[in-house]
Amino acid sequence: MTGASVGLLQGGGAGSLVPLSFGALALFWLRTPLESWMGTTPIRARTPAEIRLVKRTVFGLATVAAAAFMWLFWGGRNQWLVWIGAAAAAAFLTQAAVKWIWRDARMAAQMIGAAGLTATAPAAYFVVTYRWNGMTWSLWVANLLFAVNQIQFVQLRIRAARSKTRRDKMLLGRGFLAGQAALIALLAAACIWHRYPWYGALAFVPILVRGFAWFGAAPRPLVIHALGKSELAYACVFGVLLVIGIGPL
Repeated sequence: MTGASVGLLQGGGAGSLVPLSFGALALFWLRTPLESWMGTTPIRARTPAEIRLVKRTVFGLATVAAAAFMWLFWGGRNQWLVWIGAAAAAAFLTQAAVKWIWRDARMAAQMIGAAGLTATAPAAYFVVTYRWNGMTWSLWVANLLFAVNQIQFVQLRIRAARSKTRRDKMLLGRGFLAGQAALIALLAAACIWHRYPWYGALAFVPILVRGFAWFGAAPRPLVIHALGKSELAYACVFGVLLVIGIGPL
């Protein structure tokens, strides 16, 4: 949504967004049943009926993805997307290797996977504008930094679910605070060196405030569904602010 919206604001066309959307969604939905079939996740197909269902789902989604990408690349169009797709595939393969080798590296694996998921932002921008430039990289990096911060915060909330005092939260959240500080420093440096617009940096303000404010709030029991809804709201706000901040440039 962010990549497509920025591209449309810059005068691009939406023709190739349809096959890209179908292909990206099909691949996203394909991942869980494929992992279940391969047995690389705790939740896996075990009974013959479950295995048949997973197989049908995998082949159905793979067919949709293949048809969408044939449409997208028909006539030699959108060839730059091959490189984005290769980078996303490398991220997911690396994620799978990390999960397989280091069972406790859950957060690291999620961050690596986020690099593949956020590749849809530059892909959408490219198919709308047919341009590969600094904006393409800005969209990818901005979405990835947001995703990394969100992953860190959610994992922190889970680890700190039984915290009794603010001191407990500070002890558990030192790594997250370091990440917040690093994010601020990175954004400031990118803006000062004219690699990223200041208005685009404002999109990160809500999640930065959310992160610091949590340490000052009194400890409360974790309500996982409420956390999921609030993080979805932050994601929507981030997307809108990002498009407003960098779209007209």
